[in-house]
Amino acid sequence: MPNLARLTLGGSYATLVPSFPCVTCPVQANMTTGRLPHEHGVVANGFYWRDQQRVEMWTAWNDCIQQPQIWDVLHDRNRSITSAAWFALHLKGCGADFICTPAPKHKPDGTESMWCHTRPEMLYDDLQDKLGHFPLHRYWGPLAGIPSSAWIVASAVIVAKKSRPNFFYIYLPHLDYAAQQAGPDSGAARKSLAELDGEIGKLAEGMETAYGEAPLWLVASEYAIVPVDDVVHPNRVLREAGLLSIRESDGGEQLDFGASKAWAMVDHQFSHVFVRDADPKVMKRVASLFKKQPGIAQVLPRAQFAEHKLDHPRSGEMVLVSRPNSWQAYYWWLDDARAPAYARTVDIHRKPGYDPVELFVDPKTKSIPLDATLVRGSHGAPATDRAQQGVLLGSVPGVFPGGTVADVDVAGIVLRQFAADIDF
Repeated sequence: MPNLARLTLGGSYATLVPSFPCVTCPVQANMTTGRLPHEHGVVANGFYWRDQQRVEMWTAWNDCIQQPQIWDVLHDRNRSITSAAWFALHLKGCGADFICTPAPKHKPDGTESMWCHTRPEMLYDDLQDKLGHFPLHRYWGPLAGIPSSAWIVASAVIVAKKSRPNFFYIYLPHLDYAAQQAGPDSGAARKSLAELDGEIGKLAEGMETAYGEAPLWLVASEYAIVPVDDVVHPNRVLREAGLLSIRESDGGEQLDFGASKAWAMVDHQFSHVFVRDADPKVMKRVASLFKKQPGIAQVLPRAQFAEHKLDHPRSGEMVLVSRPNSWQAYYWWLDDARAPAYARTVDIHRKPGYDPVELFVDPKTKSIPLDATLVRGSHGAPATDRAQQGVLLGSVPGVFPGGTVADVDVAGIVLRQFAADIDF
């Protein structure tokens, strides 16, 4: 990768160990707060709001993060230090001075038009005039590809040239797609590396022009995607055991959260199992079911959550952890003909769990297949092996305290570059 190599030539390198769960929202919150899930409350890519009996995946609003983030700490110490936050998760309403994140407008007929939530509010109008709409259909789903990351790069450079924020936090999602579709060692995954490297080159050149000098770069991988050849369906296991309840509707079988004695909110290689009334008999039965389930490495009761920094009220009553070669699918139906209608669509909000099968599409039917074995790469299990760990690169030497850092160290590293008197 010539552009990334040139950016960090003669700089710093460290092995970056993501904290469990090694998935997007918790890891990003770790990096921007310097805290772990038991403190910031982001325990997965989604939340189950018990009082509403409702799952919310990919929450947009920042108030779900219960600790100050980098831009908040900088503002507290020196209001003149400005920050920009670009396309990371949970950005709506965050404390950064400049924000851009997808926020499509939903119409009464069920369709949506593309838009982005920005600060200042009218910033997206300016970006749209220069770049066109953000290509949301290339950000996730079967058409996901480099155009979304290219738009993110171009828009960040525009804002840097105009406003020159002191700190810029940019999320480029491109490496997620091919690695999950075809596997992290596939030709498609290697091609995606080269594509992203090209955009990193444009980003580096644009930022140097904007600031009149090369800024300090920190390049962090959230996690490493590993090959998978197995899938577990926790909700089907719970249903067959008589613990999960469904309700019939014209749109297929729907998971009934309130009536279920136990159900699982799955998320890549782990899931939170919610047990009604925290019934100890049900929890004992759930543990028995999954301890002998192929593909499951650990069944964690609440008594062990503190060890993994997951002891937060938002966590389930139990957590299921996959083996490195396996992942977990949200499916609960036993007959594909009874699957809910949204199962065959790209619908990140109604599905009570993460669904990488959305990356695949049947060209003939234009629908998402219901075959979870198609997925060839995943992440999320504890990063105990080097293959599950990422990298942290710096463009100048001496930035990192050692050869291995945790994701929670990133916030402190950033803050130390701004002011020696910032306590963190």
